[in-house]
Amino acid sequence: MSRLRRLGLYGLLLTAFPAHAQGLNIASELLHGGMGIVAIGALSVLALAVTFERLANFRLVKVAPPDLAAEAEMLWRAGRFDQLRERVADGDSSLARILGWMVEQRHLPAEKLAARVAEMAGVELRLQQQKAYALNVVATVAPIVGLLGTVIGMIESFHVIAFNGMGDPTLLAGGISKALVNTAAGLSVALPSLAMHHVFRNRMVGIGVALERQLNRVLDGMPARTLEVVHAH
Repeated sequence: MSRLRRLGLYGLLLTAFPAHAQGLNIASELLHGGMGIVAIGALSVLALAVTFERLANFRLVKVAPPDLAAEAEMLWRAGRFDQLRERVADGDSSLARILGWMVEQRHLPAEKLAARVAEMAGVELRLQQQKAYALNVVATVAPIVGLLGTVIGMIESFHVIAFNGMGDPTLLAGGISKALVNTAAGLSVALPSLAMHHVFRNRMVGIGVALERQLNRVLDGMPARTLEVVHAH
């Protein structure tokens, strides 16, 4: 393509985009989208709230702080259980709650203690995953609401045809625009919600592995300490 033809194409695009921008008012289209747009807007607010909450709270430092695991391992091996109890009492993480239970139940056999700890870790991770489940709901419901708005818009278009015929195509513009705006809005909310849902599922796997490793570090000091307790009694 010659330079002259490229310049002509660029000039055509530059003149077309302003005209297109002037003819399309997204805000106005959304305002005339009907109740479907209102429902999709509410779903988008829910998705944003859940996303920001999970980004802030569903992190390794919030669920299983590495410094807490290292300190707990040291205190557990040293047998300083009172100090460890005070340390985890101030924490609000999953690791702190599990360690607090371990301190209180340290007299249990090591195998039983490890099994219960694994069960508690699984419950904690499922609770974290459940808090992000709303994103899956939004990703499922938003396209359906958009489809419902699309169907309503098409019904309105056919209603116009039934009473006015096909003489003036501009009479169909409202219903068709409403249909397409609902579809676009539903997909625009559903796709990011679905993406963030998978992001948090992947993050849960990584945090779960880290939590398991940290708990195993503490449990590794359990057999020797258990023998000391048994001999003492």
